[in-house]
Amino acid sequence: MRFVIVTGMSGAGKSTALKTLEDMGYFCVDNLPVLLIEKFADIATDSKFKLDKIAVGIDIRNGEALNELTSCLAELRANNFTYEILFLDASETALVKRYKETRRDHPLSHGGRINTGIKKEREKIAFLRDIADYIIDTSNLLTRELKSEIDKIFLEDKEYNNIIITLMSFGYKYGIPRDSDMVFDLRFLPNPYYEQDLRPLTGNDEAVQEYVMNCPEAHQFLDKLYEMLKFLIPLYEEKEGKHQLIVSIGCTGGKHRSVTMANLLYKKLSELPYTIRVFHRDITKDSIVKGV
Repeated sequence: MRFVIVTGMSGAGKSTALKTLEDMGYFCVDNLPVLLIEKFADIATDSKFKLDKIAVGIDIRNGEALNELTSCLAELRANNFTYEILFLDASETALVKRYKETRRDHPLSHGGRINTGIKKEREKIAFLRDIADYIIDTSNLLTRELKSEIDKIFLEDKEYNNIIITLMSFGYKYGIPRDSDMVFDLRFLPNPYYEQDLRPLTGNDEAVQEYVMNCPEAHQFLDKLYEMLKFLIPLYEEKEGKHQLIVSIGCTGGKHRSVTMANLLYKKLSELPYTIRVFHRDITKDSIVKGV
């Protein structure tokens, strides 16, 4: 039997996670009182019920009873009951934005500032994050991407690393992405913008890719950046405890060189056991600004 405890920050996507698991055939119970976990585990293992996949949602809504969870989990382990913990997290900025969009109050804000409630909750459930088997940072994930991450863990049984790598192309004339962890400048490469036939195209087009990669330095940069990230990613994950890494690659307009490099780097990194996303922030801005 697979028994999954779904927990994490309010607003980070626990409801979506439970719905996804339910679609996989899990018997799901949300907001299960902590004091009923052991009893529920006994029922779940009863041969009369024949449940082989169970997911329970446990979070800050348990109030002070959440303090009993550590001893409860220890008791389950002592009785050789196996469970997994999925922790959904998100940045304070992302959580505040979501609460404002839904016009809901944080359960610990009590009508005050949302940020205060988030801080209190993070402190109260920090122990769960520390013992979680899987941590998914949903700050920059779409709903379908979160579902895909959960599929990898519980449906496809793939090797899962608790870090999501986002490769973001951008244009310097539109500003450096504020949430970048690393920024790389490609303006040293020949610019397809000055080629009349290539100007309206993007780094998603083969002609632009061939033009950019015709420069020997482009291949050297790609190989060296790949090797560096291959070295750094596990260090960010293990030493720094990062679960989200944003690598920004920029050129002048964010349409040709940076898009090309981000796409090629995505292909190379996809061979590694990490979740890799690619996002072209400014790829359409040049045409919008000029009214093309």
